[in-house]
Amino acid sequence: MANGTIAVPGRTAEVDFYKVKGKYKGIMSWLLTTDHKRIGIMYLVCMSLFFLVAMTIGVLMRLEMLTPGSTIMQPQTYNSLFTLHGVIMIFLFIIPGVPAVFGNFIMPIQLGAKDVQFPRLNLLSWYLYIIGGAIAIFSLVYPGGIMDTGWTFYVPYSIRTTTNVSLSVFAAFILGFSSILTGLNFITTIHRLRCPGMTWFRMPLFVWAIYATAWIQVLATPVIGITLVLVILERALGIGVFDPTLGGDPLLYQHLFWIYSHPAVYIMILPAMGVVSEIIPTFAKKPIFGYVPIAISSLGIALVGYLVWGHHMFSSGISDTSRIIFSLLTFIVALPSGIKIFNWVATLYKGSIEVTAPMLYTLLFIFIFSIGGLTGLVLGALNTDLHLTDTYFVVAHFHYVMFGGMGIIFFASIHYWFPKFFGKMYNEKMAKVAAYWIAIGFNTLYFPMFIMGYMGMPRRYYDYLPEFQPYHIISTVGSWILVSGILVMTANLLSGLRNGRKASDNPWGGTTLEWTVPSPPPLENFEEIPTVTTGPYDHHHIHGFEEENKS
Repeated sequence: MANGTIAVPGRTAEVDFYKVKGKYKGIMSWLLTTDHKRIGIMYLVCMSLFFLVAMTIGVLMRLEMLTPGSTIMQPQTYNSLFTLHGVIMIFLFIIPGVPAVFGNFIMPIQLGAKDVQFPRLNLLSWYLYIIGGAIAIFSLVYPGGIMDTGWTFYVPYSIRTTTNVSLSVFAAFILGFSSILTGLNFITTIHRLRCPGMTWFRMPLFVWAIYATAWIQVLATPVIGITLVLVILERALGIGVFDPTLGGDPLLYQHLFWIYSHPAVYIMILPAMGVVSEIIPTFAKKPIFGYVPIAISSLGIALVGYLVWGHHMFSSGISDTSRIIFSLLTFIVALPSGIKIFNWVATLYKGSIEVTAPMLYTLLFIFIFSIGGLTGLVLGALNTDLHLTDTYFVVAHFHYVMFGGMGIIFFASIHYWFPKFFGKMYNEKMAKVAAYWIAIGFNTLYFPMFIMGYMGMPRRYYDYLPEFQPYHIISTVGSWILVSGILVMTANLLSGLRNGRKASDNPWGGTTLEWTVPSPPPLENFEEIPTVTTGPYDHHHIHGFEEENKS
């Protein structure tokens, strides 16, 4: 009896959602679908492609930094590539990543629902995502040249440059609409479609994380949307909102940008933390320690995350009082994250830990994110930030939090829910090899950047002094190791998709509702809507797991 249900559906006679014959056939059955699972799969395919493109660009950048001066490209090309790398990774992969793929596919099943509240709106969100991505790609070939402002679009340079800033900014604006609609859909689904007996404190922690994230998407994203529109209007009409030569204030742009973009960090991280809270109790074979504090801390992070944007602007000219307040708030926002990490470690304590590929990625996340979070406190402290701002220390911290946080957990998520997505199993041994490979490559790539930043190596620079070259060489070699590990992981997953053995309903011994339905799930998830009577992490009896092990 998973999740304490008294009406757990048995084996349904329905075929899985891939094989359902509807009004449309072939590719049109996907492009016009309103099934949350198919939409999640479409997000997965598109994001994986965008990630591979951005990863390739990142490797080219590291090759350029292998030696001082020009190695494989000119300065303008480098500026365009690091802008492109940032825009694709942030807006097309990291921000939508876990919510769009796994929130869409898994969250309704965890709630005991047959779909999201607004299926057509869900499909519209995906189309807006594709349109935004297409416009961003079109800007690469449109006359004028690739945008070279960096992913932050800082004024006044973004107003004055002749590259395709307006087109790229418009792409980000469209992607913002996709994010808002997804957030609205998820909030409404969680409020309205929970199955009987699923009270707020019986919801899986992944649902709590998606809920907190959705509120950030709805409340913070309009701010950046309006800001980006103002940049486009200023470039087109010269209205003088941000341009100081026309009476505008470039500092106003930074405030508006980071009012959104720091909460956006938690759009990326909160769902990842929700995934960790699912994986650890599954493979520790015990209930999560401190369920309520973890759930409430998700909302706490979402709330306090709105109040700390100023720590990005310590060197921009804000008042001393503002600096002190924002520095204090930055330390406060670390507390809810610390609560989560403490409770995860406490869950592992004396657990019957099974070290699988998803668990390896999760443990790697805890290690890497802890480094990223602690170095964030170094940057949050006013005195040290003034020394380290705009150095490679910031680059290292950013990647330890963003890629080491959301990226690593994206890999954990796809390994964890792969059987449920596709009804197949991958090669577990190769998956573990790839995880270790990625761990070595990641730290070899980014840790030297902390040292370079402390020594004064500025970020966003095409060239550097010779004394930094040994560290750049190590970082570049690390990028080769990391990319090769990701390619091994990808090849293993694709091999599992083609040739993997059939997965059972519950291969991991999970306790949440998605493990009570067939792999892959049928069209409407449940033959009968389940009724929940206990919390989500009851390991006393696990549906479909003991029976499999006995056999």
